[in-house]
Amino acid sequence: MDGMDERRLIDLGVRLLFLGLFAFAAFTIILPLSGIVIWAIILAVAIYPLFDWLQSKLGERRGLAATLITLLGLGLTIGPLWASISGLAEHIATLSGKVQNGTLEIPAPPEGLKDIPVVGPKATEAWHLFNSNMAVALERYGSVILEFASTIGGAVAGIGFQLLAMALSVVVMGMMLPPGPKLGAMTQTFGNRVFAPKGGEFVKMATATVRNVSRGVLGVAALQAGGMGIVMMLFGIDAAGPLAVVILILGILQIGPLLVVIPLLIWAWGAMGFGAALGFTALMIPLTLMDNFLRPIFIAKGLDTPILVILVGVLGGVLSSGLIGIFIGPVILSVFYELVLAWMETDPAKAKTQEGDA
Repeated sequence: MDGMDERRLIDLGVRLLFLGLFAFAAFTIILPLSGIVIWAIILAVAIYPLFDWLQSKLGERRGLAATLITLLGLGLTIGPLWASISGLAEHIATLSGKVQNGTLEIPAPPEGLKDIPVVGPKATEAWHLFNSNMAVALERYGSVILEFASTIGGAVAGIGFQLLAMALSVVVMGMMLPPGPKLGAMTQTFGNRVFAPKGGEFVKMATATVRNVSRGVLGVAALQAGGMGIVMMLFGIDAAGPLAVVILILGILQIGPLLVVIPLLIWAWGAMGFGAALGFTALMIPLTLMDNFLRPIFIAKGLDTPILVILVGVLGGVLSSGLIGIFIGPVILSVFYELVLAWMETDPAKAKTQEGDA
């Protein structure tokens, strides 16, 4: 190696060193905000078709369209959840006041409660105790109630922090919408540099996957929770709002609404008349099952990736990364699936022949 080659090698090493330092500094700065930024990117990708339609209706005023969508997003993310949390807090305060004043009235337990295996007899005994002697019941089960209350309080506080983070994500999303085409072109260029020559196709596939998952997971969960909330309000259930929020969260997390619906149906058959309970059940069961056939339809629409890969990505993403994994999981699995297909379809002998001809 002559002196010129050594100087070039040293020059390359210095450049790589400074590039690595800048990349590390940028990563360190962005890391605390990574969750907010990733959510903003997901929201921007999912909402961009609506933004494109709105800005065309507003005479190509992209800034105004982004502002309107941001305000709407803040209202949709914070408003209903904040109202439901406030309603839940009000119910808890009212219940606590009645317990302290000794005015809390508990209805008799449903007839079928004692027939439930394992938990039925104990639950019926505890219910009767609360109904007949509140002081003794509180003395016996007070520690359990306090522990449950502290858990609920911690969950409410956690939701408050999540609301703040979501609000910041919506604001960042609004900033990303106007330069959307330029950001998309940059992302495709980056994808081609990393996964040439299919990087651009992978970026388009990831975009379509995020949009389909947002419709199939968030959209269906919102429809399901909204429908159940309306049914509960029609049948006079006071906690319809908070329960609808719980159903929404369970739907997004792919757990399903049965954890709320089953106790509600048991309560309905014990507290409502036969006709009302039958009507309530007839409306709630189809709403409970609707996500099983609507979600795959929305997710698979327009995608070449098998629905099984997408659903495994959604479930695995939730288990490994929480709520944000709903979107990251299927994108990663879809890109990996296409990479494996491209690798399997490559003929090594043909590739060598093409290299020789070149």
